[in-house]
Amino acid sequence: MILAIVCAIIAGLSDLLGGLIAYKTKLSTITPRYIIAFASGIMITVAFIDVLPEIDMKTQGYVVLLGFIVFYLVEKLFMLHACGEHECKVHKMSGVTVFGMALDNVIDGIGIAVAFVVNPLLGALITVGVVVHEIPQGIASVAIMKQSKYSTKRMFGVLALAGALYPIGALLSGLIPQNLYIFVLAFVAGDFIYIGASDLLPEAHKKFNIAVILSVLAGVVFIILLKSVFPAI
Repeated sequence: MILAIVCAIIAGLSDLLGGLIAYKTKLSTITPRYIIAFASGIMITVAFIDVLPEIDMKTQGYVVLLGFIVFYLVEKLFMLHACGEHECKVHKMSGVTVFGMALDNVIDGIGIAVAFVVNPLLGALITVGVVVHEIPQGIASVAIMKQSKYSTKRMFGVLALAGALYPIGALLSGLIPQNLYIFVLAFVAGDFIYIGASDLLPEAHKKFNIAVILSVLAGVVFIILLKSVFPAI
């Protein structure tokens, strides 16, 4: 559990890292796409070759679908999507948006902790997927908060609160019976498939760019190489 909490803290710090990148640098309209594309390749690969093989699609397939639908609704109704600093649509960071971020982060924290119990290396890969997704999410959050005229203190306060919810989610996983862990993994698989394929990938491909395609493939290859180094996964 300690290792899972450490990884959940690292996931939370990635929110702050993305925010710091957006705050300290003058991002072009195209550079963030490489990060988003790389994250998409990682999340899709982890979902299909690492998480789904751990479950029985005959009995947990509906839970995968539920995870996909829930995060579709969360992203569309509550949250901003990942985007470059100069590509985010102008809208305010409302309490509803913050609630959506909180829900997402708590569930990811639970997923990290459960995956570590099932297979520590799987937990590590899910952590990698969450981290690379949260960096562009942090960039998007700061971009929108800048447009909403948030102070620096308030911007990073929101990101710090969002980041703290990962280890809280990891701790809450202790309340889930172990016989339900497989359903949590199925739900996380649906989450990763939605975020990777329906949120990140379309955002990266707003304009055709061969480097973006290569960045997606680099994410895929990165996970495959990790699996070759750690074949036990």
